[in-house]
Amino acid sequence: MVFGRGRKAKKEQAAESAEWPETDDGSSEGDEESTVRRASGPFDASEIENRDGYVDLGALLIAPTEGLQLRLEVEEATQRVVAVTMDLQGSSLQLQAFAAPRSEGLWDEIREQIGQSVSGQGGQVEEVQGGFGTELVAKLPAGQADGSRGYRVARFIGVDGPRWFLRGVLGGEAAVDREAAAPLEGLFRQIVVVRGDNPMPPRDLLQLRLPKDATTTPQGAPEFQKPERGPEITQIG
Repeated sequence: MVFGRGRKAKKEQAAESAEWPETDDGSSEGDEESTVRRASGPFDASEIENRDGYVDLGALLIAPTEGLQLRLEVEEATQRVVAVTMDLQGSSLQLQAFAAPRSEGLWDEIREQIGQSVSGQGGQVEEVQGGFGTELVAKLPAGQADGSRGYRVARFIGVDGPRWFLRGVLGGEAAVDREAAAPLEGLFRQIVVVRGDNPMPPRDLLQLRLPKDATTTPQGAPEFQKPERGPEITQIG
């Protein structure tokens, strides 16, 4: 597995963001959705026996796999890690985890807001049913190599957990081809969210960090690349 470190791009260039309204603290999942998630993932830290074998990024534990590259996206102003992107087989999956209300999930409302954000940028959105429930497929205006105007496709998935919300943005072939998305979807299901016990306002980002053994490269341990520019994102909140 290879690690890299990205830099946050300008806010107005981001397509994977939306405004998040105020709400009361806490979180809960619907009974049916909660049962499905606990059985198939992503998981809460309380639902696993131990953390051995995971790449520990603080709020997220990620199962390593051959060929996987991880890039941590850093906010330039604060040097805070605000997202992690998984690159595998020519596709990408950007991850962000947030504190969520105890009484209700966030995904239904967030989908609507993402749709409004994409439409405001001249793009198109479509709700589809996938392995994680309702998803959004967004087509965003983008320049082509020949100078013509085209679209960039992004696929948004979201999972409400106990007092957390996990959002994924699939890019590359995984955004348009379900078969190509399968490896990253499998890794998404294995993610463990570490919410922690500290009170947090809803929609606050859960803290990500470099692994404690980030400077070591024994066999099977992550290797690190020179920092690169990562996916464009904006600060939430």
